[in-house]
Amino acid sequence: MHRNSIRLASVAAITAAGLVLAGCSSSEETATETTSAEATSTESASESAATDECAFENLTTLTPGVLTIGTDTPAYPPYFSDDDPTNGEGFESAVAYAVADKLGFMPADVVWEVVPFNTSYAPGDKNFDFDINQISITPERAEVVDFSDGYYTVNQAVVAFNDSPIAGATTIAELKEAKLGAQVGTTSLDFVTEIVQPTNEPYVFNDTNDAKSALSNGQIDGIVVDLPTAYYVTAAEFENSKIVGQFAAQEGGEQFGLLFQKGNPLVTCVNKALTELKDSGELQTIQDTWLAGATAPYFTEQ
Repeated sequence: MHRNSIRLASVAAITAAGLVLAGCSSSEETATETTSAEATSTESASESAATDECAFENLTTLTPGVLTIGTDTPAYPPYFSDDDPTNGEGFESAVAYAVADKLGFMPADVVWEVVPFNTSYAPGDKNFDFDINQISITPERAEVVDFSDGYYTVNQAVVAFNDSPIAGATTIAELKEAKLGAQVGTTSLDFVTEIVQPTNEPYVFNDTNDAKSALSNGQIDGIVVDLPTAYYVTAAEFENSKIVGQFAAQEGGEQFGLLFQKGNPLVTCVNKALTELKDSGELQTIQDTWLAGATAPYFTEQ
């Protein structure tokens, strides 16, 4: 073979080897880049979850992996059914489980604690993650506990029997001489003392059942309760009774909120859950399912 031929053959062999090596290098670099991109994506997802305080694994609850909810007993309709918060029936039971679901808790991961109404908003440590019990958001209560955003706007109303002296009342002035009762520590009682300002001291009861018993026994002329309770009492518990009237909402409206121990970081995530329930229409559907309408007449001042 001629020298030139040998040189050409050598060059060809070296070129071919270079192309093979270049091809291998390109494939390896591509594979490395792909693996690196996947790793970066995984790390970004992990970092995102780590920085999302409302991701399930980052939620801070009394018992890890468990959501503890408080409410009183008896748990009254239409907010609960059969005095059993765990069945998901009734407006507040349904709201509680809807919030739990948005936070990532299965129904089996929700436990309930009995919490007397007046104890719920007292200062100090709580044995629940949040309490749901028709607790109105007020500035005084918010000094020692935290509230979620409101999940229901409520009015107060007067319930009486059809033969009560106040059965035909249409004005607040006509209630001033009445014997009115309400549960201690409630905004219902506040409406009696601050809005009606009756001549007689209002009758104060430990719970709504005691107030209803006093009404049934003729000890008082009427009871003041929230409007959904008034609808339930007159429709399902007392025959020949009526909603005499409801009071106009105060400035800003009276809202029920979920109650937390002061400084509980879970409030932010619960508010996020409530916003999603409102925006999707699910909260309104729950309300329409369990609460009656708002057609009761309004009291006027005079």
